[in-house]
Amino acid sequence: MSGKKPYDPYESLHKFSLLWEKQVNDFIYLWTNNKEFVKMSHLGTEFHSRSLETFKKNQEAIASMLNLPTKNDVTNVASLTLQAEEKVEALEEQIWELQDAVKSQSKEIESVVEVSKEVIKLTKQLKTELVKTKKELADTKDLHAELQELKFELLKLNDFKEEFETIKDLIKQDRASEPVLTGAGSGN
Repeated sequence: MSGKKPYDPYESLHKFSLLWEKQVNDFIYLWTNNKEFVKMSHLGTEFHSRSLETFKKNQEAIASMLNLPTKNDVTNVASLTLQAEEKVEALEEQIWELQDAVKSQSKEIESVVEVSKEVIKLTKQLKTELVKTKKELADTKDLHAELQELKFELLKLNDFKEEFETIKDLIKQDRASEPVLTGAGSGN
């Protein structure tokens, strides 16, 4: 076997591409180092950007006539969608907070209703007690009036008793002072 290497086509292609890259880099360096080329490339870049802007405007005009969305329209729709989603999320949070507030207020209302029921029950009891008390008071006034009448009657009876005792004493005194008729009879 000999000391020769077998032929590799990729190695020769690699050497050729390196040489070609070096020549192209040197060529670009020469052109970019030239002021006239830089001015021309600057003018070409400005012309290209203006023609792109004009093309964009024409494309948007044609798309609006054909009622087709443009890239800007899609971008605007995407941003509006994101804003709408954020607002929906904020509204959902507010709705949850409102639901929690409504639940807590309904619990408070239920407790107030329970207290009100108790107050109404107590009021009814107090009302029946008041009616009973008024009736008892009226009965007490009637009894008091009857007692007053009885007292007055007793006073009259006491006066009558005293008068009767006085009359009795007077009768006793009259009987004691009357002469007793004794036996002189008329026909015997």
